Amino acid sequence: MRHRLSGHKLNRSTAHRRALLRNLVTELLDHEAVRTTFAKAKELRRWGDQMITLGKRGTLHARRQAAAVVRRGTVVRKLFDDLAPRYTDRAGGYTRVVKLGPRPGDAAEMALVELVDRSGAEEPKKPSSRKRRARKQAAAESGAES
Repeated sequence: MRHRLSGHKLNRSTAHRRALLRNLVTELLDHEAVRTTFAKAKELRRWGDQMITLGKRGTLHARRQAAAVVRRGTVVRKLFDDLAPRYTDRAGGYTRVVKLGPRPGDAAEMALVELVDRSGAEEPKKPSSRKRRARKQAAAESGAES
């Protein structure tokens, strides 16, 4: 039974799981959003919130603890200088998990993990192709001539 055990094993060894989550939390803090499977997303949420809590603490010890998890020094600086001040008034819940539906290849449930008040939170625009624009223009011209 799993009584009082925290975290999920994700069918990986301890070293592999730790490396995976360190990479994911580094990318989450760097890009402020990560697309992954739902099980990994739920575990990543715990790690991400903990890193932002360390950033809010702001001490040298907290910075060293964050540097032990986060892979790049530039991301540690971003965490302490940019992200932590953004969440000073927030008491927790710095990340959000949004379900995206099944992955086409193996039907694994996908999710988007993002920081709650991220800077580029607008909806992504669909890229408009030249062919689509050409068809619209041709349809407009043929409709105008009739």
